[in-house]
Amino acid sequence: MATAAVAPPLYASSSSSSFSTKLGSPNKPLFNNIFFLRPPLPSTKLKTTTPRLSVSAAATTAVELGQAPQSSTPAKTLPFRVGHGFDLHRLEPGYPLIIGGIDIPHDRGCEAHSDGDVLLHCVVDAILGALGLPDIGQIFPDNDPKWKGAPSSVFIKEAVRLMHEAGYELGNLDATLILQRPKVSPHKEAIKANLSALLGADPAVVNLKAKTHEKVDSLGENRSIAAHTVVLLMRK
Repeated sequence: MATAAVAPPLYASSSSSSFSTKLGSPNKPLFNNIFFLRPPLPSTKLKTTTPRLSVSAAATTAVELGQAPQSSTPAKTLPFRVGHGFDLHRLEPGYPLIIGGIDIPHDRGCEAHSDGDVLLHCVVDAILGALGLPDIGQIFPDNDPKWKGAPSSVFIKEAVRLMHEAGYELGNLDATLILQRPKVSPHKEAIKANLSALLGADPAVVNLKAKTHEKVDSLGENRSIAAHTVVLLMRK
């Protein structure tokens, strides 16, 4: 015959014999020396909470109230900033080829609204990017007649001014030119010296490299020129 399972007690006694004695004594309280193992019931005390809005909800609410939305975190003054710049121009006959402010002899040059200096343009974009500012096309739009044929040194001087105004100086700069022809090596030192002067930086912190594109696509077919630049800005 199956025996019914007995549920384990929810309590324990300090002494089993004491428990038996008290169980058989009607004049003594049954629960003396019994320790209950059941956990205490959770508190039913009500807590007052203040509802919190998410950042997006707070911004939406501010707009609905006619207030300007504010950032959820205060602006930080960073000890350094990193920026990357890129530029590419089509090469066409009848234009000068200017790289880093230096006129490079070639049978074609950059077709652009300004002088088409691909290196200076990407350096400007790198500095603006590090500062968290709009790109060169927004600050110096190519549909503005006053920038028609303008030397790119104007753009880089403005970028340097903004850099100093924000309290930063150039830590170092690394640039890479990509073009199939002409060879940049004979002009590299002149380009580097002029770029350093425009930046007001020691030439030791300005690096310039040049690569071909292994005759692949427009860069490798001498139909375009490109440049990449990375800058590190240090807090003064």
